[in-house]
Amino acid sequence: MKRTLAAVAAAATATTTARRVARFRPEDRDVVPVDLAGLDADAAAGRLAELIRIPTVSSRNPAEVDQEAFAAYRARLAELYPRTHEALEREQLGDGALLYRWRGATDEPPLVLMAHYDVVPVDGQQWSRDPFCGSIEEGYVHGRGAIDDKGSMVAILEAVEALAADGFTPRRDVYLSFGNDEEVAGVGARLAVEAFTSRGIRPWAVIDEGGAVVTGMFPGVPGQVAVVGLAEKGLLDVELVTTDAGGHASSPVRGGAPARLAKAILALEEDPFPARLHDVVLGMIDAVGRRAPLGYRALFAHAAQLRPVLAEVLARAGREAGAMVRTTVAVTRLEGSRAANVLATRALAHLNIRIALGETVQSTVDRLRRVIDDPSVEVRVVSGNDPSPVSRTDNEAYALISSAARAAYPDAVVAPYVMVQASDARHFSQISDSVYRFMPFDLSREELSALHAADERISVAALHRGAGFFRHLIRSS
Repeated sequence: MKRTLAAVAAAATATTTARRVARFRPEDRDVVPVDLAGLDADAAAGRLAELIRIPTVSSRNPAEVDQEAFAAYRARLAELYPRTHEALEREQLGDGALLYRWRGATDEPPLVLMAHYDVVPVDGQQWSRDPFCGSIEEGYVHGRGAIDDKGSMVAILEAVEALAADGFTPRRDVYLSFGNDEEVAGVGARLAVEAFTSRGIRPWAVIDEGGAVVTGMFPGVPGQVAVVGLAEKGLLDVELVTTDAGGHASSPVRGGAPARLAKAILALEEDPFPARLHDVVLGMIDAVGRRAPLGYRALFAHAAQLRPVLAEVLARAGREAGAMVRTTVAVTRLEGSRAANVLATRALAHLNIRIALGETVQSTVDRLRRVIDDPSVEVRVVSGNDPSPVSRTDNEAYALISSAARAAYPDAVVAPYVMVQASDARHFSQISDSVYRFMPFDLSREELSALHAADERISVAALHRGAGFFRHLIRSS
């Protein structure tokens, strides 16, 4: 399978957006490696460790949020980064989102750098150390938020602090938009977008969390790949609900509410959404395929004919690859009777759905109903948003971001991709056509798998190089 995927993956260049993505090839542009002088790796790791120790855990239930921890975090930022707080204007939006403005020398549209400082809970996870210890051991900073997303925030602030200390003035305004409720799909980023809109500001480029610098993720493709998200899948939460008369469990009936619900779930499991290869994914395959052995690249001419085959191969290649080419449905919660000896009067399943590019909330719900094909099972939409627009790759913003990625990681090839998770960046797509999702950290498969899981950590070296990326980008913008 890996050989097949590598061969087929090298074959995709023929569609419109794939050509558009390939129009600017980052490796064709000369870059100067990032200058890390003046960026203290150990000090940055220590500051990240301090911020990890402040447990800014978000929750959809406001009563469960420790607002004192969030306030302490905001206060500590000002103490850890004094030059930033002298040079930039800071305002708080809502109950904790932060928006900084660094005035530039011109009135050109601004650069927006995003991150969030809320983290997911650690309940039920088996950590090898205290999740909020913020320990630094053997070249790694450990703890919840090390990568997602306090690491990105610290990398940004390290870059800004160093530039501000040098008396640097950016050419264009630079905004830092730091959310406090990204993990619960809150309002922080929306408030930032509202502020930009009310002030008539349309960003030149926006960068948020997303892709990273990875190795060995693409079978048959050696070396590092810096994947820059051009778009993200839509997010849809749905409840399947069916009801019954209930009664004593000693006299069950066939086809009761739980049985009908189970049948509906199995129908969705057995008839997944079709695999389709969006042009952005083809652009990614084109970029990484150019690193594949010469024989594979000969297949480029047959990309149009191989498109359906590519979709099916990727759909079967693994969880991550499959998620890029189809709408996914995950059953995350089940409810039935609350008593062991009482028949359920209601059975409920919660579905968390990630909508592929090219689909919509409505088309997804319509298909769910068709596949379930049972009017007694109600499909209720809890919340949802369509996939984001696809950001541009034929402009100077993407060129500079790609060049900065190569400056930080000279051996990496830059490739576009579709982010399968949701982020705050989707809100900025309303006011900018250049919204990119990229964390400038080289991360192993093991480190990526620790996101939202136990033993999250980031290497001191990756954090250091990430700060170099942001400083290089700000200087170049």
